[in-house]
Amino acid sequence: MQTIDWYYIVKHIHARQPDSDKNTYGRVLAVCGCRDYIGAPYFAAQAAVRTGSGIVTLAVPECIYPILAGKLNEPTFLPLPCDAEGKITADSLPSLKRRAAILAGPGLGISEGVSQAVQTIIRGAECPVIVDADGINVLAGHIHVLEEAVYPVVLTPHMHEFSRICDIERTGDAAQDAAAFAQKHHCVLLLKGHRTVVAGPNGTVLQNVHGNPGMAKGGSGDVLSGIILSLLGQKLEPLAAAACGAYIHSRAGDLCANAIGEFGMTPTDMLSYIPRVLKPLNSREW
Repeated sequence: MQTIDWYYIVKHIHARQPDSDKNTYGRVLAVCGCRDYIGAPYFAAQAAVRTGSGIVTLAVPECIYPILAGKLNEPTFLPLPCDAEGKITADSLPSLKRRAAILAGPGLGISEGVSQAVQTIIRGAECPVIVDADGINVLAGHIHVLEEAVYPVVLTPHMHEFSRICDIERTGDAAQDAAAFAQKHHCVLLLKGHRTVVAGPNGTVLQNVHGNPGMAKGGSGDVLSGIILSLLGQKLEPLAAAACGAYIHSRAGDLCANAIGEFGMTPTDMLSYIPRVLKPLNSREW
């Protein structure tokens, strides 16, 4: 099992080209949020911006659009129709075309409508898809949909979420279980934990060894999914995007903990440290 280190990052993420423009770095779509969960879309969208996406579009239920529009300057917005509970349905979804990558899940809540929406995204996307949080939870009982995906899918569950969707015989070894699931369903699985494991459909398994207890707060996973969304949009292969995302996320958390301490650090604080992790990849000193 390979350890994800800085050399792995340098191998897969390269300096930005002087003649590039915003289209070079991906038009990504994040389908997130519901009336009860407004923070998740914020964290995911800001993380994608901070990781270098060219254009981040945030699709959220129209009932929370005014709140997020007042908090976020960089992303563009697609307010979506929502049901009586403030959640999206399959009929709410915007066009899935002309996207470099799509994120589905953070803060969506759980309902049959959300489940149908996530399944529609997996089946209909014409680009890589990352599924996180409630997007994973609503796939319980519908995990077969992964086999209907035309483009790669990255799943980012923590252990409890993995237990809800897991349809393999568990061994208790996170690396073995993640690898078996990824191979069975032809996806990339990032299994979050003290030592996050990333497994690919070809049997490759990588492990992240960074991170700290200060990151164990609601919203931290949304930051991770936004980072991976951005890397997918910048055309990293799905396994590399997940592995690099785990490293960048954890190192941003470590820098944050060193600066302000584990107890009081928040996902909002972590966002500002993402660029510091990536700064050594600058094309030059300006």
